[in-house]
Amino acid sequence: MDTPQLDADRCYAAVTTRDARFDGLFFTAVNTTGIYCRPVCAARTPKRSSCDFFQTAAAAESAGFRPCLRCRPELAPGRADFNETPAAAILARLQAGALDEGSSETLGREIGLSSRQVRRILLEHFGVTPIEVAQTQRLLFAKKLLQETELPMTQIALSSGFRSLRRFNTSFRERYGLAPSTLRRDGRGQTDEAREPASPSMGDITLRLAYRPPLDWPTMLRYLAGRATRGVESVEYGASGATYLRTAMLTAGERAVAGWLAVREPNAAEIAKKANANVLLVTLSAPLAPVLMPVMHRLRQLFDLDANPTRIALHLERDALLLPALAASPGLRVPGAWDGFELALRAVLGQQVSVAGATTLAGRLAASFGAPIVTPHASLDRGAPTAATLARADLADIAAIGLPKTRAMTIRELARFAANDGLNFAPGTQLDDAVATLDALPGIGLWTAHYIAMRALRYADAFPAGDLGLRKALGALEGADKLPTEAALIQRAETWRPWRAYAAAYLWHSLSKGW
Repeated sequence: MDTPQLDADRCYAAVTTRDARFDGLFFTAVNTTGIYCRPVCAARTPKRSSCDFFQTAAAAESAGFRPCLRCRPELAPGRADFNETPAAAILARLQAGALDEGSSETLGREIGLSSRQVRRILLEHFGVTPIEVAQTQRLLFAKKLLQETELPMTQIALSSGFRSLRRFNTSFRERYGLAPSTLRRDGRGQTDEAREPASPSMGDITLRLAYRPPLDWPTMLRYLAGRATRGVESVEYGASGATYLRTAMLTAGERAVAGWLAVREPNAAEIAKKANANVLLVTLSAPLAPVLMPVMHRLRQLFDLDANPTRIALHLERDALLLPALAASPGLRVPGAWDGFELALRAVLGQQVSVAGATTLAGRLAASFGAPIVTPHASLDRGAPTAATLARADLADIAAIGLPKTRAMTIRELARFAANDGLNFAPGTQLDDAVATLDALPGIGLWTAHYIAMRALRYADAFPAGDLGLRKALGALEGADKLPTEAALIQRAETWRPWRAYAAAYLWHSLSKGW
């Protein structure tokens, strides 16, 4: 049966044209083959009578369909269009591996719902249970690792969230009808298009991150380069283009894991391979193998890879004022955050100082409170300061980096708020409520609250209307003789809802030509 929330005719039209705008928003299951595909699959278009449509891969697999080995559903972008609904927020947490370390009851407590409520919400909106989502995600991620890496089978099982190799083998056979080793050695899993060449450093892991085109990658990296915390992250430019690098510190069960990662666009030779269309390539150090799933989820958030830029542009271009900015930078994204507290901390450091000044302060803070990490990259040597560390730090030590005591106090209070899970808002929390909560913290203010909501919490309609740069950009586009008021900016921005965060990105970019 077609999922009630989907327009089957529209879905089939997208399949016949291989419309990338719908990639990840639904999957096509073909009854005659028992296989489900992405809308962009290059295989021959099936008959309409043979197709069923599902919102999630989990729903397709729970109906008995297997993933296509050609278009690889595990590479599909996510569903950021619905990131403010409880159902989609829960789905995103499950797809990031929420049940790999905990239970449905634990997840429910974290988001303020009972496990029964979580189950009901998912069934109503996506037709699947939390367990079905988690199991599908594990199997698809394992399939990704089988086809893209040379990791040992046991490590693939553990990295995908399985507790044992035996359980992984059994689940893979039951769901896909073949052994994992068969997929790896089978010609379908061994083509040049399916696997990256060996990484230059022994033990490094290279994986793909897919997105909906277009993507303005150069502008994204220019923005991040200007705000890169010394020792924690950097952007390097070479013959093959720009690469984003950073350290990563996470936990795998009760064990701390630390390493580094690098993200870049494919080079010309790699782009020639069909499997490398509309993807970023991520190289990770071997110690990060146990946490590959959460790392990839964090990178999707950081680079806003689940956005639907075409849909956003179609809405914003209704305002003729934005047309030049939209045309100049198609695929401009709202940079997210690797870690919510890390971004919130940076926002506080940026209050009433220049971008360069805030970057200097962030580097000093990392040097004083970040844990040392050994990497092969000269620009990376420590982890970002954690909320737990700064929550128990002396005010004098925080202020010693060159901050007034009041700003040091704001940082410590923000750290304590984050350490108590304050930045982990419940699914469905409205933007105004999240902003009000943040604004109530000492020293935060509405600009900082909206900036955090925009980048760390991923609210597409967040809008720091008090920003002087936005007012200047609006005045420049309008050709105004004097600076528009904040009230005038807010009024103009009403037509940009629910994508005001993206309108802000275009305004900033139009003003600075690279932010």
